[in-house]
Amino acid sequence: MADSWTVAEAKAKFSEVVEKARTDGPQTITRHGRTAVVVVAAEEWDRKTRRTGNLAEFFAASPLRGSGIKITRRKDRARKVEL
Repeated sequence: MADSWTVAEAKAKFSEVVEKARTDGPQTITRHGRTAVVVVAAEEWDRKTRRTGNLAEFFAASPLRGSGIKITRRKDRARKVEL
C-alpha cells in the first residue's frame, strides 16, 4: 500500500494507517480524490510544531530592527462604538 488511502480504506485499516504513519512517515487520506487529511506520528507532530525562541528573540531578529522606523501611538480618545 502506498502512502495514500481513501477514507474507506483508512477506516477499514485504521491500525495499519497509524502504524505506517509511525514507521514509514505521513499517510495521506483522500476524500473524493482530493487530499482530506494527513496522519503523522506524534513525535513528528511535536517536532514540527515546537516553538523555537520566544517573542523577544523574534523581534530582536526582525529585519526592521535598526531601520529607523518609528511607530507612535495616537493619543486621541478611544472611538465611540454603539453596542
